[in-house]
Amino acid sequence: MSQVVDIVCGVHARIRVSDFEGRTDAAGPASREVAASDPFDRTVWRTVGDPLWQGAWEGPLVGLTVAVKDLFAIAGYRIGAGNPAFLDEARPEKTTAPAVADLLRGGASLRGIARTDEFAYSIAGDNAHYGTPPNPAAPGGLPGGSSSGPAAAVALGHAEVGLATDTAGSIRVPASYQGLWGLRTTHGLVPRQGLVPLAQSFDTVGWLARDGDTLQRVADWCLSYDSSASTENVFGASDDDLPWRFVVPSEVLAAADPETRAAFEELLARLSRTDAADVATVSIGDLDDYLVPFRTVQGAEAWRNHGEWVERHPGALGPAGAERFRVASGITPGEEDDARRALAPLAARLQALTTEAVLLMPTVPGPAPQRTAAGADIDAARTATLRMTTPAAVAGLPSLSAPLLRVAAVGGAPAPVGVCVTSRAGTDVALVRLARRLAEAVGG
Repeated sequence: MSQVVDIVCGVHARIRVSDFEGRTDAAGPASREVAASDPFDRTVWRTVGDPLWQGAWEGPLVGLTVAVKDLFAIAGYRIGAGNPAFLDEARPEKTTAPAVADLLRGGASLRGIARTDEFAYSIAGDNAHYGTPPNPAAPGGLPGGSSSGPAAAVALGHAEVGLATDTAGSIRVPASYQGLWGLRTTHGLVPRQGLVPLAQSFDTVGWLARDGDTLQRVADWCLSYDSSASTENVFGASDDDLPWRFVVPSEVLAAADPETRAAFEELLARLSRTDAADVATVSIGDLDDYLVPFRTVQGAEAWRNHGEWVERHPGALGPAGAERFRVASGITPGEEDDARRALAPLAARLQALTTEAVLLMPTVPGPAPQRTAAGADIDAARTATLRMTTPAAVAGLPSLSAPLLRVAAVGGAPAPVGVCVTSRAGTDVALVRLARRLAEAVGG
């Protein structure tokens, strides 16, 4: 089917829509149920079009298609947040989120609405209701979440860009597992209007891409003063080059698996042989000192955002999500206040470190866990991963994962592991440029 709709950019979109719930989202005829022969996987996509929404006919992003995480408002479509009961009660949005509108204004088109882990409260990439998206970079491995759908769509070649969110690692983790480039932007730099929140103190908007050049195109447009109608850069000019000076957090490197640590140290050796980089080691403190209070604040905010809905819908959550919200429901105001006080000096410490150097480290402990792994093993991998990803979130800093390592996974086949660079607030555009230079220097 096809229909014509007006969109926020002032252009028209002719779309053919496949909606996996078989319901009417946009105004017009009901969406068709996707046939079994359709090349698009319902674990990846909720709604998909050809395109779903046409962007501006001219602009620097023309030719790019976008998979939008199912947390962002798109006029005429409902938000599902990874939960069918939430989707059933949702109503079509009246306006489009600024983060989506910026991409359309630049000429990108929306390929579709992609799955998210339930309420974005996970980094595994699974969903008890819709299934687990594939990981084409590591067959049999988890895709990583909570931006599992956009990441899989990009890795499969169904879209060039994934519009996603990162609270504790939800862009960086799937980027690492699937061999993608993923940017968590400076906290507060990209507006979150029209976004279903998880924890506003840490939620950020960012993008996934298969290559650094595409990510640079998106960042250049969406984070520039004259291109984005939504971004308000209060951090100063972000286009100045960052220093070619790196510090490796010793605690993060120690938290990586031995094989990942060895691969990362070889990358440092290649960097020293091919470029005059200044690399030093630094201590950032016990990683649990970041993770424990982070989880407290995150849980308190998640419960404030969704607790009432959760209580009104017993049994609507999958087991893992239900357990996280159960724990979150018991956090007291005093515990939250104590956690915030504990995080403040840690954030200041990292912000000070990035004034003169860029943090360089493995993104996650190792390759993606297997989809068939026991629940206890997945929980252990989640905790180990969050210990490495939460410091940047605590400090509100931009952080980029680039696919620069290959490490043997279960069965011996090599699988991607990301290398993460983190810089001072507001230097997002320059951080992408630095990461591309780093990839070229080490042959990534």
